[in-house]
Amino acid sequence: MADTGKKKRKVRGGRAAGSVVLLSLGILLGLAGFYLWYENRTMYAGKVILAEECSASLVETPKEWKTLEEKLVMEVQERISIVMVGDMLMHLRVTQSGQMADGTYNYDHMFEHVRDDIESADVALVNQEIILGGPDLGYSGYPTFNTAYEVGDAIDKAGFDVVLHATNHTMDKGRTGLMNCLNFWSEKHPDIKVLGANKTKEEYEEVYIYEQDGMKIAILNYTYGLNGMPMPSDMPFAVDMMEEEKMAADIEKAEAEADFTIVCLHWGNEYQTFASENQKMWAKFFLEHGVDLIIGTHPHVIQPVEWYEDEAGNRMLVYYSIGNFINSTADSGRGIGKRIVGAMAKVELVRDENGAVVIDTYGVTPLVTQIEAGPGNITTYKLSDYSQELAARNQMSYKDPDFSYEFCKELCREVFGDLYVEE
Repeated sequence: MADTGKKKRKVRGGRAAGSVVLLSLGILLGLAGFYLWYENRTMYAGKVILAEECSASLVETPKEWKTLEEKLVMEVQERISIVMVGDMLMHLRVTQSGQMADGTYNYDHMFEHVRDDIESADVALVNQEIILGGPDLGYSGYPTFNTAYEVGDAIDKAGFDVVLHATNHTMDKGRTGLMNCLNFWSEKHPDIKVLGANKTKEEYEEVYIYEQDGMKIAILNYTYGLNGMPMPSDMPFAVDMMEEEKMAADIEKAEAEADFTIVCLHWGNEYQTFASENQKMWAKFFLEHGVDLIIGTHPHVIQPVEWYEDEAGNRMLVYYSIGNFINSTADSGRGIGKRIVGAMAKVELVRDENGAVVIDTYGVTPLVTQIEAGPGNITTYKLSDYSQELAARNQMSYKDPDFSYEFCKELCREVFGDLYVEE
């Protein structure tokens, strides 16, 4: 938990700190003068700006001045970039895809085509749907899942910072499976923060706060249920549940200590590409309690992104569901192809002119799980890097006669609307 401190009053809106704008304008005036006598070039913030970028027309045209001024402000403004991917739904076939020819297990292939996006983010989150219970419990798929420790090694290598473990499958292998998983993370990858599942009551009561450049971001994780599986009798705190009293208390702590609060929820109806009334009800609850951003998982398909706003002007962005990051369903039939289309949520936070941390930009990067036979051949592509040739090789095309590259794009158009920018 970060050092505590009085939280600044949230005032949404605004994109740049006023003081930074004035400072940058002053710098620009100096740059223009410096250009007149310094050999056709100048410097700003360690970057060379060629003289043609600071031409006479720039000096004379306020519009051009504003364009360059905004560019320079973007370069010096403090910001935090956040990315999150959805369900790591390790069906047995996905787990088996990590068994190499020599008998060892490796899952680096799952992140091969998105690694740059993950590594470049300040905070990268992944929803680890399935516990990493290890080989002693036997690898298994639906309905009670268990996967390999090496999945965690690949998550770490890909550059993730936060692993979310509050899902309906957290207790699939009971207390032993949960403790195997939590011990693996703490012993092998202690730098990764695990949320949603807890070894101790102290962990259960903790509110995780990420701090960078003086900005404090609280991140919370909850699930709607555990598929009827009980909590361990000696660990009633094992999983963070969507219980109103618990969540309200956690958010109150977060609001007191952090500048911005993110709640990652396992909620909604499976295979439904629109938000349920239950999701909307809970969204209003979180808005009332001061949450700034919700990123949802569990439906195993993508759902829309929507702003909520109260009468006081407080705003909250909701990603209802970003779908699966990876999976390999055994089902067949029209429409199931939507289960292999997911999305990467991307959000950038900045301080506004009032000192509040707010959302500056946000978007989605659609993803597609590619399912082919053989070791290392179940992976995930960005839709912008996908093709009809890949779609034709994807074994989903044998299960869903409607599946194609265009099917994936049309689904993103339908669900995300203008937020989906085709490349």
